Order: sequence, then structure tokens, then C-alpha cells
Amino acid sequence: MTKILIIEDDATIRAELKALLERNGYIILAPGNFDDIAAAALEAAPQLILLDLGLPHYDGHQICRELRKKSSVPIIVVTSHDTDTDELMSMMLGADDFITKPYNTQILLARIEHILYRVYGNQQDNILQCGSLTLDQNAGTVKYNNDSRELTKNELRILRLLMKEQGKIVSRDQLMNELWQTDEFVDDNTLTVNINRLRKKLRGIGAPDLIQTKRGQGYKI
Repeated sequence: MTKILIIEDDATIRAELKALLERNGYIILAPGNFDDIAAAALEAAPQLILLDLGLPHYDGHQICRELRKKSSVPIIVVTSHDTDTDELMSMMLGADDFITKPYNTQILLARIEHILYRVYGNQQDNILQCGSLTLDQNAGTVKYNNDSRELTKNELRILRLLMKEQGKIVSRDQLMNELWQTDEFVDDNTLTVNINRLRKKLRGIGAPDLIQTKRGQGYKI
């Protein structure tokens, strides 16, 4: 799932934009504190940033400049500053697109989809996100912040199902059925062993114990 970071100081606009994007299947981060927003954006590692220009403490151009020193994450400037100078400066500082408020929501969604496809192609379908935890299904790796680990086929299948159903309890039977697709016999003890190994790998990259055991029901993230 694609993670988008909204940097917008107007609480009403921020909430409306967050709701719009979540309805369209995106994972949204929308902080209300802008004291060190460039550093926070880099730590969050989103796939795309929507950036307002008129922010407290620092203007959006300065934040764009700071982000571009360390990241190539796509940036769409979404602002009421609609002069040619603002647009030109945004592009010169590394923004990928410039949209003025008020905007047509369908056009905004189309621009977001276009940039994500241009930058990532179809690989977004193979990336699952849960907070700062990223599962790359193509590479068979799990990443937390800047550390990663390779997963076995069974560990990958378990984590993929839990992340796809994040927030919901996944029964042991569901996980067993997911592992059964490997055409290998998997007994109940094998599932426990794989989950314990997966938890150990997550701890090894500094991730908190995300996999919760729900006694008598299953597991959830």
C-alpha cells in the first residue's frame, strides 16, 4: 500500500485531504507539528509528499530544498500561492508537480496516480506498508527505517497476509491455508516456529513487536 505524507498547516484542509486519499486506498500521514518537518518526513519514508508552501516556521520552498538534499521522493506542491514565480521556484527546487488551491479532487488524484506510476511503475503493487515497516514482496525483504532482513517463503507469506489484513485478527487456519499454497505440508507447530522466527527478524531490525497473539483467535498487526 502506498504511503503519502501531507504537509499542510490548515487543519480543515488537512483532514479533508486525508479523508479523500484514504477513501482511495492510500495510507496517509498528516502531522500537525511542523517544528522539524523535513527530518520527520525523511524518517517516515513515504512514497509521495503533498507539500503546502505557506507553513509556520519554514516556508515550503525551504522544506523542499532540505528534502532534496537527501531524498528523491516525489513531491507535489499543493498551495494557494499561484504565481508563476512560486511554480517556477518549486520546480527548480525539485518538486515534481504544482497544483493550486482550490483544486479539482479528481485531477489531484489523477496527478498523484500518474506520478506514482512514473516513479515506481507497477512495483507499488508489491510493496506493503505498516507504519515504518515495509515489505517488498519482489525482493523478499522486510525493512524498518534503514535496516532490512531477507525472509523465507513462509515468513514472507505470513507477514504479507498479516499486513494485508492489518488491524484485523487473522486466524491460525487462515495462515495455515496461506502456507499450504507452497505445496508443502505445514503442521500447527511449523506455523508457530515460523512466526517466532519472523518476530526475531523484526526485532533484529529494530521493529517493535508488531505481531500480537490473540489467544484462541490468531494473530494481528
